[in-house]
Amino acid sequence: MTGYEPIEWNDSFNTGVAEIDEQHHILVNTLNEANAKLADDVGIDFVEEITQDLLSYALYHFETEEELMQEYGYADGNAADAELHLQQHRSFSSRVVAVRDNLRAGIPITREDLITFLNNWLVNHILHTDRKFGAFVVAKRAGGN
Repeated sequence: MTGYEPIEWNDSFNTGVAEIDEQHHILVNTLNEANAKLADDVGIDFVEEITQDLLSYALYHFETEEELMQEYGYADGNAADAELHLQQHRSFSSRVVAVRDNLRAGIPITREDLITFLNNWLVNHILHTDRKFGAFVVAKRAGGN
């Protein structure tokens, strides 16, 4: 079994929005725990449980971000960014559901493919999409336009 390095939290992940950063910490920790527990010969039920747990928390997190988007009018002056952000949330959710559906249909996913997808998506989403949104919220909360 190949060991995969856990995601190490660093300041580049901070968005400046406490509730988002706290939830990102939980998502990163959940992924790191899943990575540590997964083995190439792990049962389908366990992988399904991991994907369900991640999807449930991700949906809760996405709801938090989307409520903030509404509250601060993110789409008003940033329509393209807001649309991309929402599309990334939907795409992630659809991909996780597809993995679960495939597992139920007897189509496995390798540990490497699952962890690579989850880690890459989360890191890229936080570093690019969420940080941009975080800067917007921070400015709004500070009274900026």
